[in-house]
Amino acid sequence: MDNLKILEKLKIPKTGKLRMVLDTDTFNEVDDQFALSYALRSPDRLSLEAVYAAPFYNSLSTGPADGMEKSYKEILNILSLHGINDTEGFAFRGSDRYLGSREMPCDSPAARDLIKKAMKSDETLYVVAIGAITNVASAILMEPAIVDEIVIVWLGGHSFSWPDTKEFNLHQDIESARVIFDCGVPLILLPCMGVVSALTTTVPELEANIDGKTDIGTYLTSIVRNCGGGRQVFSRVIWDVSAVACLVNEDMLRATYEHSPIVSDEARWSFDHNRHLIKYVYHVDRDAIFSDLFNKLSK
Repeated sequence: MDNLKILEKLKIPKTGKLRMVLDTDTFNEVDDQFALSYALRSPDRLSLEAVYAAPFYNSLSTGPADGMEKSYKEILNILSLHGINDTEGFAFRGSDRYLGSREMPCDSPAARDLIKKAMKSDETLYVVAIGAITNVASAILMEPAIVDEIVIVWLGGHSFSWPDTKEFNLHQDIESARVIFDCGVPLILLPCMGVVSALTTTVPELEANIDGKTDIGTYLTSIVRNCGGGRQVFSRVIWDVSAVACLVNEDMLRATYEHSPIVSDEARWSFDHNRHLIKYVYHVDRDAIFSDLFNKLSK
């Protein structure tokens, strides 16, 4: 896709409802639960068509497959707290491994459903990804035609001015990140350190705004509270909500257009100004995003 077409696709409509799917490593952290809830509580703006479980591997899992399965179960838990118990055709398991090479996509129910939904309508499908982007990259490798039908909103990597880009989502699966940056798909990139790391909250703030007001508000407060480890003073990054906020109201963020970056084997950015353009978010309005989020979670 040439730059003119990419720029046109990256113009998010100011009004109307947007088709969206969410790709999330939901058990990895506490912010994915907030992001999923934010999307569900924004029905006037977002038509959430599916939720995909992404793989992850850290101290909370024994490997990517276990991380994906735990994320899938946490997706079901969050949906239940929102009163959604019929998840057939809505919640999907994703890949049980990371991308080995561009010749071997990771087939999964999530990747197949993404292809199906991307190709079923002339309306753009917004693919919001807040974990390792294995499922999305695999879908593109399995059916390259979806590049013309989707816009990816990915929270991944650090800011271009950061010394490295060894961020959890990107660094887990560098090959999948390279697929996304290289294939020419319209992409909105939300970097972590230096940009969306501004989205921190505290237990007192959550207690004042959402705790005890709804089942989901109480649950979200509790999982952040459990992160404290006995510390008297602590805050928690809830940066995944920025990817949803980008679609809910793009005026809550600031972005520019940059040439799609190259990721080295050492997880560092490099640049070639002959490459296609992406939309690069460089600022988030912390108070505006949290005000909208807390208002929706409290009702």
